[in-house]
Amino acid sequence: MKIEISATKRVVKGTGASRRLRHAGSVPGVLYGGGKEPISLDLEQKSLFLQFRHEAFHASILTLNLEGNKESVLLRDYQMHPVRNTIQHIDFQRVNENEKIHVKVPFHFINAEVSPGVKLNGGIVSHIMTEANISCLPKNLPEFIEVDLATIDIGQSIHLSEIKMPDGVEFVQLAHGNDAAVASVAKPRAVVEEVAKPAEGAPDGAAPAAEGAKAADAATADDAKSDKAK
Repeated sequence: MKIEISATKRVVKGTGASRRLRHAGSVPGVLYGGGKEPISLDLEQKSLFLQFRHEAFHASILTLNLEGNKESVLLRDYQMHPVRNTIQHIDFQRVNENEKIHVKVPFHFINAEVSPGVKLNGGIVSHIMTEANISCLPKNLPEFIEVDLATIDIGQSIHLSEIKMPDGVEFVQLAHGNDAAVASVAKPRAVVEEVAKPAEGAPDGAAPAAEGAKAADAATADDAKSDKAK
């Protein structure tokens, strides 16, 4: 999926200027890296958000059209408004086609429904990781990594080393000796709650019949002792 975003150079800087841009329907941003000077950007909020909501926007090489000049960039950072769900600021990094990049890429889990752990044993899949850092050249960057759960059974896990990777792509964690678990299947936990119920036919709070009988016998015994004393 090829994504192109448009921007103009932002001349006015500062907190106040950025606030005015947001009120006018724009998003302040920055373009940096590639051995060049950083450039302050002005991007249109609505068109940017339409692209931003796609998963591929966060893990793809993007084309930034800056006043007619196009550059390959990566999304590196952004801030969202805590209430309005609008983009407050966004950062892009220039991409060198000959240098490896480190990017977080999402996992797509497939075939869980046909795995022995789920289909035959009623297990529940737990997604321990939903994304991971990968290293590759820009041309090899995948939008996502598939995790095939077709063979996983109860009590088993899928680790990074067991995932089939595209050519030229590697997990950063695995390269550093950390073969982390990505997903597992476990038995569902059944929670049984025992609730004390009143005896059938008795009002709430009434003692069961057996307890009532014991109480009556005790009362009779006390009366007999009292008569002997007299």
